[in-house]
Amino acid sequence: MVKAIQIGLGHWGFSWSKDVIPNVPTVEMVGYVDTNPEATRRVQAELGIDPALCFASLEDAAHHTDATLALCTLRTEAHYPVVKRCLELGYNVLVEKPFATTIAQAKELVALAKAQGKVLMVSQNYRHQPAPIAAADLIAAGKFGALNMVSIDFRRHGPSQGYRYWDMPDPLLADMSIHHFDLMRFVLGDEPVRLSCRTWNPPGSPFHFDPSGVATIEFSKGTVVSYRASWMNSGPVTPWAGEWVMDGAEGQIAWSSRDHFRDKAGPDVLTLRPLDGSLEKVKLSPVKFADRQGTLNAIANLLETGVVPRGFSSGADNLGSLALVQATILSASRSGDWVDMAEVMG
Repeated sequence: MVKAIQIGLGHWGFSWSKDVIPNVPTVEMVGYVDTNPEATRRVQAELGIDPALCFASLEDAAHHTDATLALCTLRTEAHYPVVKRCLELGYNVLVEKPFATTIAQAKELVALAKAQGKVLMVSQNYRHQPAPIAAADLIAAGKFGALNMVSIDFRRHGPSQGYRYWDMPDPLLADMSIHHFDLMRFVLGDEPVRLSCRTWNPPGSPFHFDPSGVATIEFSKGTVVSYRASWMNSGPVTPWAGEWVMDGAEGQIAWSSRDHFRDKAGPDVLTLRPLDGSLEKVKLSPVKFADRQGTLNAIANLLETGVVPRGFSSGADNLGSLALVQATILSASRSGDWVDMAEVMG
């Protein structure tokens, strides 16, 4: 059993408290931290959390509990200082994405975790779904030969779908696309080498920053990813992980994942189409701990067994996904000029 504290009980943090943590039996909560007393009162009133387990500061929680794991579920700009302090206090850390706002901050946290001998994990929850896991297995096994082109589409219409972060900088690339960028690396088992990206803000959009974009991303093994995404698309919504078509020398793998929309949830889907052959729908294996439950279960198992699970999104690994965010933002600021990943990684 891994003893943990949670830091950040706001809108998303409360969802962790309610929907995620109680469903991972290997985690025992010994503390909840938020500077806002209304947030702590809410978990007490709605979730029945003992007031004795609620603290107004991280230092207070550290002094009164024996936790070894800190779950950082705060707003993005607070990730770096809070994760840094957690590591300094000797905690292993699971933090929401993106785990820092700059590559320099992220590298500092990775180095600190290593120096402290602690585990730093980023909650890349989209990895913990049946379709991307199956797609990654197929690619690793060489299904349909060498990949040529991967096409990814993500479509949502924020104004009519409850999106409310109109003032968020880079609402597409930094907040949403990081999921897709991380899946590219996980599913392809490869790293990007350079990219070009353009973003824009359509007329009549309530967004203050660009909600739509396209990118071309070249990977080291020769695969080229064509990525199109928008928070202002009026077409049919895609699943949250997008719609993927992966074209190989001998056929195509198509899949979609996280088809959740307005209290409805559809299954992950993966199909195979051999060259000059018929479409085949693949039966996907269920994931016992899916999505955010999967990330929490993964770090709890690692801390208990010492075994690193496949696809584990450590801070060191996640540098590659954060770098894709930074590189696309940089390219877009240069009107789509090509950016080498080495320039961003430093």
